Amino acid sequence: MSKNVVENMTPKQIVEYLDRYVIGQGNAKRVIAIALRNRWRRMQLDETMAQEVTPKNILMIGSTGIGKTEIARRLAKMMSLPFVKVEASKYTEVGFVGRDVESMIRDLAMESLALVKKEEAENNKEKIEAYVENKIIEKLLPPLPKGASEEKLADYDRAFAKKQEQFAKGELDHLKIEIDVAEMSFDIASSPNVPPDVAEVQESIIKVIGGMNKKKKKEVSVKDAKKILASEAARELLNEEELKTKALERARSGGIIFIDEIDKIAVSANSSSRQDPSKEGVQRDLLPIVEGSSVKTKIGQLDTDHILFIAAGAFHLSKPSDLIPELQGRFPLRVELDSLDKEALYRILTEPANSLINQYKALLGVEGVEVEFSEEALRALAEYSALANEKTEDIGARRLHTVMERLLEDLSFEADSKSGEKVVIEKELVDEKLGSLVESEDSTRYIL
Repeated sequence: MSKNVVENMTPKQIVEYLDRYVIGQGNAKRVIAIALRNRWRRMQLDETMAQEVTPKNILMIGSTGIGKTEIARRLAKMMSLPFVKVEASKYTEVGFVGRDVESMIRDLAMESLALVKKEEAENNKEKIEAYVENKIIEKLLPPLPKGASEEKLADYDRAFAKKQEQFAKGELDHLKIEIDVAEMSFDIASSPNVPPDVAEVQESIIKVIGGMNKKKKKEVSVKDAKKILASEAARELLNEEELKTKALERARSGGIIFIDEIDKIAVSANSSSRQDPSKEGVQRDLLPIVEGSSVKTKIGQLDTDHILFIAAGAFHLSKPSDLIPELQGRFPLRVELDSLDKEALYRILTEPANSLINQYKALLGVEGVEVEFSEEALRALAEYSALANEKTEDIGARRLHTVMERLLEDLSFEADSKSGEKVVIEKELVDEKLGSLVESEDSTRYIL
């Protein structure tokens, strides 16, 4: 799917795409699809009006394991947008030890830069491959000195062409060559807790003392040299400043920040921990970021006015109204996600392209074991998972992982001795492995 087609996807097409990976949750899919389409609409407006149109941030409310994160993650992947998932509970108020909320914007900037670099490397794939090929073959077949006879030059060209053929077929991968590798220096800027000002000072000092771009000779296989030289080629061929400008623009107009566990920083009015620095203080620090401000990042100033924020939380012990009023107002779109019943769990097991059943079939297929599940067995798995969720904490689709591991534990352990066999999982085996565990609330609580 081309980038242009993806950007022009209608809300219906976006929902259809999400249906392949996330079962149910139609309301959440619709809201997010509309929010993304509105971003495309904003880009078609004239500059004056576009500046006035701000994204409508979304608050998703629902238990764990029902698809909140997966919806946002799949969309960002599909649309090649800078996407960062953070947990609100990991941040602390400015002045306290810990991560400050601005670090999520710095993370987004670096994610955007990585995305743009990957795209540009893909666009310049042929040039990068040619650079790598020439470098490696020149190591194996050093160039002739100036003034060599035409006969020797012709022989060299034939030998070079032969090496190119061998290189393309991977016949040179086992050979060892000596290449110049950039020395790795400790990069303080890569730490999320370090302010950009401090990172800049560190970079300046390293440049002055010559700690950057120092190279040392290293003997590696041709196979490993391909990867090392591809990174070097990307640095040589791509304009770093141009990449940073593109990355900033991409993050500014298309960035998505998914703030999970936002309910953990909501504090009810009668709570004794109302002044907890990791709660209400974090909300106050988060407010200017969501409202729109300019944050200094390693690649430049990033304005947050048009970044889309999607917050999510279970809100078991608190309510959305327990967030400070100013922050509530910055998340105008609210969507409540449905809990998963046994029918939804059955569909999650069977329908998605990368369903859990297909994953286990592929894993055991590596050992030469062909695994099949009967329809009754799949229905029983979904029923036991739904029952376990009812009896204990509702952890949604994540319960299926626990149940599947319990069911296939013996087969996974003995798979190497069953190579070439076909194993059919019937309802009887599911009942035997899971029936007694689910019936006992204590067993369910501690084992499933």
